[in-house]
Amino acid sequence: MPKKINTIVLLLFLVSVVNAQQISCSPKDKPLFESKMAALEKTQAANLGDTIITVGKSFLGTPYVEKTLEIGDTETLVVNFSGLDCTTFVENVMAFSLMLKNHESDFDTFARNLETIRYRNGEMNGYPSRLHYFTDWIRNNEKKGLVKDITAEIGGVALEKPIDFMGTHRNLYPFLASDENFQAMQHVEQELAKETLCYLPQDQIASKEQLIHSGDIIALATSIKGLDVTHTGIAIHQPDGRLHLLHASSKNGEVEISELPLADYLKNIKSNIGIIVARPTLLSF
Repeated sequence: MPKKINTIVLLLFLVSVVNAQQISCSPKDKPLFESKMAALEKTQAANLGDTIITVGKSFLGTPYVEKTLEIGDTETLVVNFSGLDCTTFVENVMAFSLMLKNHESDFDTFARNLETIRYRNGEMNGYPSRLHYFTDWIRNNEKKGLVKDITAEIGGVALEKPIDFMGTHRNLYPFLASDENFQAMQHVEQELAKETLCYLPQDQIASKEQLIHSGDIIALATSIKGLDVTHTGIAIHQPDGRLHLLHASSKNGEVEISELPLADYLKNIKSNIGIIVARPTLLSF
C-alpha cells in the first residue's frame, strides 16, 4: 500500500478511536502528553504538594486560551495541552499528579483521570454533567476523595448567596441554547442553592497564608451576583516567604507565578472578597 494512503488510513483509524471514546484532541496533543509524562516521571517530590507544584510548573509559559471546552455540538472530553484556562490548568495538573502517584503513564488512563476530575461523580454525561461552578467542583471532588475543602479550618466564614449566573445569563453559553441543557443546569443551580459558601475574607489572607500549603488549590470568591468563583490556581510559597499563585493568567496570557503575593494580588481585583482553599488528597486512587 502506498505510504500516503497508509497514512490516511492510520489517521482515519485514530479519529474513529477518539470519537468512540468521546475525546476531542488535536494530533499534537498525544505526543505532547508523552513528552510531558516522560519528563515528569524523572522528577522527585517529597510529598503530594511538591508533586503538584512540579507538575504545575511544567506548564509555565503555556498560552492562556478561553473556552477550550466549548467545541462541537455535543459534550466531549477535551484534552488540550497547548492552551489552558484557569480551570483546565488545575484539572490537568491534578490528572498528571494522579498519574505520578499511581506510577501510570498511558494516555487512556490520563483521559480517565481527567474525566473523573472534570465531571459530576466522575462520569461525562452531557454538558450539564461538567462541574461548571468551582464550588460544585470542589464539593464533588471532595466526595470522590480527591480534595478536601479546608477553608473553614483556616478561618473561613459562611456566606448565603444564590449561585445562578449561568441560568440568568443563558445567552453567554452556546450549549444552553438547548432547552434540555438549560433545564438541567437550572436543576444544578437549585441544588447549589442548598449549600453554604465558605470563604476566607481577603483581609485575613496575609495573616493565614502560612496555613496554606504549596500545592493547595485556590479559588477566588467574588461579589459578582450569581457567581461563586471568578478564577482559580495553585498556591505556591516563594523565596520571599510569601504565598503566591501559580495559575493560567488571562491578564498576562500564559501560565505563570504571580509577581505579587496572593494577598496583594487580590487587592487589585475589585470584585474579589477572598478565597476558597481545597487541599488535594487523591485518596480514592
